[in-house]
Amino acid sequence: MELRRYPGNPILKPVPNHPWESKMVFNAGVIYEGGLVHIVYRAMGRDNVSRLGYACSEDGFTIKERLPRPIFTPRLSTETRGCEDPRLTRIGSTIFMTYTAYDGKIPQIGITSIRLDDFLNRRWRWGRRIMAFPQVVNKDAVILPEKYNGMYVMYHRIHPHIWIAYSRNLRTWINNNIIMMPRKNSWDSLKVGAGAPPIKTKDGWLFIYHGVDENYVYRLGYAILDLRNPRRVIYRCKDPILEPEEEFEKVGAVPNVTFTCGAIVKDEKVYVYYGAADTVVCVATAELSDFF
Repeated sequence: MELRRYPGNPILKPVPNHPWESKMVFNAGVIYEGGLVHIVYRAMGRDNVSRLGYACSEDGFTIKERLPRPIFTPRLSTETRGCEDPRLTRIGSTIFMTYTAYDGKIPQIGITSIRLDDFLNRRWRWGRRIMAFPQVVNKDAVILPEKYNGMYVMYHRIHPHIWIAYSRNLRTWINNNIIMMPRKNSWDSLKVGAGAPPIKTKDGWLFIYHGVDENYVYRLGYAILDLRNPRRVIYRCKDPILEPEEEFEKVGAVPNVTFTCGAIVKDEKVYVYYGAADTVVCVATAELSDFF
């Protein structure tokens, strides 16, 4: 199966008169709540520091509103060069956000949270910022939308594999294990990383991930994870479901990139939001049943 691009792509572009997002707008985490698709995207401006902005859509395609100022900015010494690639997971009345904290030397996994009510009412009262694996080069972290045996579950990427880890407090992570590895002579032969937080279905967790080959082309694929054991991969696609084809995916700040941080299900259709060439935000869709 393949994702179908929205003909109106890209849905978000840089804004020249906003210094913080004048160069690049990409890699958006999303969540569907209150009849709106909430989009938290990474942006870069003249200072080359990553900040997070907000936009929303009613139909999943057309932007209804976009805030003029960032909603999340660097504060810690581990974030001096930016907060990158947000992923959003709701568990109960809390939204957890994983992101990459970057100080110019070491990319690390950052975790924070916000009350659902505050998020929906745009009170950006983010909680404490946690470095999940201090001083470990690590990226592409997503939190499973349900606890497993009373523990949070996180998928992350210590090069070049996708790992799973468990925690009771979001600070100490245990039982690290590799669940997916690059495949030789394939579109995901160099490295793989988590994309959107897994989506629960009756047949398993739908896990959309990215793969990179030796030519540094970023493509999207998917796997199905066991509902009873989030460490177990039931199925992994052979071919990519999205790859750079359009001009805005091939040409940009980083060429030949389709990279997702978020996907939602709306009316039995999966909406995958992806950064194209690290420059714009796009969306592509498929029927949920297509994945099975």
